[in-house]
This record gives sequence, C-alpha cells and structure tokens, in this order.
Amino acid sequence: MASTRARDNMTVVEVEKSDNSEVVAVEIVDQSKQKISWLGYFWDTADLPPDERWLLFKVDASILVFASLGYFLKNLDQSNINNAFLSGMKEDLGMYGNQLVTATSIWTVGYVIGQIPSNILLTRVSPRWVIPGLEIGWGLATLGNYAVKDIRALYALRFLVGFFESGFYPGIHYILGSWYTPRELSKRSYIFWVTGNLGSMFSGFLQSAAYTNLDGVNGNAGWRWLFIIDAVITLPIALFGFIMLPALPWYAKPTFWLSEKEIEIARARMKKIGRNGPERWSWAKLRRFLSSWHFWILPMLYVIWNNSGIQSPMGYWLKSFNNVPAPVPGTSFTVSQINLLPLPGNAISVVNSLAWAWIADGPMGGRRWPFIYLNAILTIIFAAVLLKFPIYQDVNGHFVLYYLSNLCGAAGPMVLNWISEISTRDNEARAILVAMGNDLAYVVQAVAPNFVWQTVDFPAAPKGMTWSIIVSALLIVWNSLVLYLVKRDQRKAKKEVESEIIDDTESADRKDEAIFGSDEQLGELKKVQV
Repeated sequence: MASTRARDNMTVVEVEKSDNSEVVAVEIVDQSKQKISWLGYFWDTADLPPDERWLLFKVDASILVFASLGYFLKNLDQSNINNAFLSGMKEDLGMYGNQLVTATSIWTVGYVIGQIPSNILLTRVSPRWVIPGLEIGWGLATLGNYAVKDIRALYALRFLVGFFESGFYPGIHYILGSWYTPRELSKRSYIFWVTGNLGSMFSGFLQSAAYTNLDGVNGNAGWRWLFIIDAVITLPIALFGFIMLPALPWYAKPTFWLSEKEIEIARARMKKIGRNGPERWSWAKLRRFLSSWHFWILPMLYVIWNNSGIQSPMGYWLKSFNNVPAPVPGTSFTVSQINLLPLPGNAISVVNSLAWAWIADGPMGGRRWPFIYLNAILTIIFAAVLLKFPIYQDVNGHFVLYYLSNLCGAAGPMVLNWISEISTRDNEARAILVAMGNDLAYVVQAVAPNFVWQTVDFPAAPKGMTWSIIVSALLIVWNSLVLYLVKRDQRKAKKEVESEIIDDTESADRKDEAIFGSDEQLGELKKVQV
C-alpha cells in the first residue's frame, strides 16, 4: 500500500510493505522550484534524491535503450528497400516502372492505418506486450522480403512492414511522456530520435557490406541478404523488450528489476506535474475530447512542422557537376564523394538536435515553444538564401550553406513533447493526439512532395524552397495560436482556483455564523454581556 502527501516543494511517498513490517517515506523533488547544478545541466538525475535517481537510471536502461535500438532498426528496415533496389532488386523483380514508388506508397498506407489504434491500445495494454509484439511483426515481414519472387508479394510485405512499424514512433513518445517530467523529457526523446536518423544512414553501409561479402552465398543475391540481416538484428531487440519494458506507472506491478517502492515514486512524479493515468471512456469524455481545441489544433502543429522542412539538394547539386556540358568546367565529383560529402551535415543535425534538447530541459525550464519558433525562422532564412543564391556561384560557400542548413528541422520531438505536456491531464487524449500528429503528417507528406519537391526541379528546387518559406510562416502563426490558447487556459485555471479559495473562505465564514452568529450579532451579545 502507498500514500502521498505534499510538503513544501517536495512530495512525500509512504510505502507500506505487504507484510506491514515497514513504512518507507520517499521525497520527490519539485523540479520547477529546484536550482540546477552544473552537473544537473549535463544530466538531470544528478540533482535528484538517491531513490529517484536510481529509478530513472533503471528506466533509462530499459525504456530508453530499447526505444533507441528499436528506432535505429525501424529506420534501417524502412530504408532497406531503396538500398536493395539500387543493388539488384530492380533487375531481379523487373521493377522498371514506378514499382518502387508504389511499394513506398503501400508502406505509407499501412503506416497510416496502424498508428492511432496502436496508441489507443497502449492506454489499456502494457507496452511490454504491444511494442515488442509490433517489432516481432515487422521483423518477420522484413525477413519475408528476402524470398519475394514477384512484385505483388513485395507489395503485400511492404504493407505489413508499414503497419507493424506504425505504432513504434508515436507509441514510444507516449511512453516517454508517461515516465519523464518536463525537465527530463526532451533529452530522452531526442536521443531516441537521433538514433533513428543513424539507422537510415547505416542502411547504405550495411547494404554495401552485404553486397560485397554475401552476394551469391547459398544462392541468394546480396540485396536478399540485406533483409535477412535486418531481421536477424531486429528479433533479439524485441526479446529484450518483452523482458525489460515496464508497464506504465499507473498500473505497473513489481518486477525483478522494478520494486513497489520505485513504482510509487514514478506515480508520485507524474502526479506532481499533473499527468493523469487511464480513465474509462464514456460519451461525456468523448464529447469533451472532440469539442476541445486540443483535438482540432494540436495535431496540426506537428503536421505543419513535418512538412515545412527543406529537402536537402546537396546530393543532386554534387551530381549535377558531372553533367555534360559541365556547369563549372574542371569541377566534378565521384560517386563515392556524392555519397560521403553530405554526411557532415548529418553530424551537424545530430549535434544541434541534442543541444536544443539539453537547453530546453535545462536553462529553458521545459519550455518547447521557443524552439518551434526558432525552427521556423531558420528554415525561412536558409530557404530564402538557397532560393536566391545562384547554385554554381561560389562552390565553397555553397558547401557551407548546405551544411549549415541542417540547423533547420530539429523541432520535431519538441513539438510532440509539447503536445504531450499540454494534454497531460487526459491520458487517452495524450496518446491519441501524439499519434494523430504523426499520422496526419505522413498523409500530407505522401502527397505534397509530388508537387513541390519534384526531382526534375533539383538542385535549385525553387518550388520546394518557396513551399518551405510559406509553411514555416504558417508554423509561426500556428505556434502562436497554440501558445495563446495554452496561456488562456492557464489564466482560466488560475481564476477557478482563486474562486474556489474565495468560496471555501465564504463557506467557512457561513459555518462560523451558523455556530457563533454574525459579526453584528456577536457585537450585540458583547453589549448584553457588558
């Protein structure tokens, strides 16, 4: 059994063991009032009490490690079809038309269908079963790709890969939001996000190694071995999740690595920041959810961000120097250079993303909205410069420009964090809104680039750069709208609290009057007594 009570800027958790032999009190720090040490800025658990610090170490070692490895593999499995296509699958399956585009579109259909149901399921079923189960599903579907003999089988398997992968990204964001406070959340969500980007980068290296070393082994082409290797890597990570992923704090039970006391600490931490647990669905709850501005406004914030980014033209730009006639005589790049030279930009993106996460959780005190503004402003600046700067003028300057443009587009996890924190009091709404944002973003992303980021327009891509400027301006407007509505709700909540205090005071006065009489009556009584 356990109970909680507030004390100054601490929450005290008292846990009584099942045999009634001991009562343990644990203090939870109110991080909003806590001074941060230099070590705390580096890693937030440094300023927490020992019991809370040990809990977060365990949660990081289970949820964060599993999420990062799983997302790395998800992006690896998502990217492998493009690498396989370039390494022999095109010829073996006769993919000489738009079959690759169709396969990608079918994957997107599966991905869109599965996200919201998966997150709703997570509010009722332990992540220990849902997320690793999905990973087993996409691992087996990925493995099946190695044996395809025709394009129809490939289409079916790509749909299954997309469907099973759909619940992972929004599901992990929902899970992270169920364990971490605003001073801790961005660091974890960005570590998770960055490992996914590394998975996309690693796919090319893995395909190269498979093609070089395994092509023809046991009668399988190198591109078929890529799918086998991806599946073999994926399945053990799913097994790790079955063993180590905990249930959400509200209905978690003690395990071999998580004690009852630690579960109560986790619940108290969420209670301290107003993050509520599961609630039964009812018609009243559904009406409240559908009539809330959260339902109509919050998901669109992520949709707009997701479609505001600049699609890097650097690879197209490098390849264009090899055109005949050469745009810059005497300057050309090899295939290896075309693939490797853009990579420093990815490194800049990783460092910038992690810097934003640490600043948001630390000096900015958990605020997300300033970084969404910064994302939009940087995108407008770089898109405008790329739009106006002649692409073959000052080649070295263009290298710098392309690399620095990777400073844009880092606000994605920040947007989902903010959505999760704004809807923190309704557990089911929080799960659905995070999934809706990611889901609708993919719907728009599947359509818009066909019109504004057309391959024939690169490397200049004037329509795409103009699109990024317009959508980023819309992101500023939409972010301002969300910020206004959040502030309005805070003012309303403050007035309600003040009104309740006044009502409580008046109620106490009326009770006194009922017992002792009014001030006038007491005065008359004193006169009589005198």
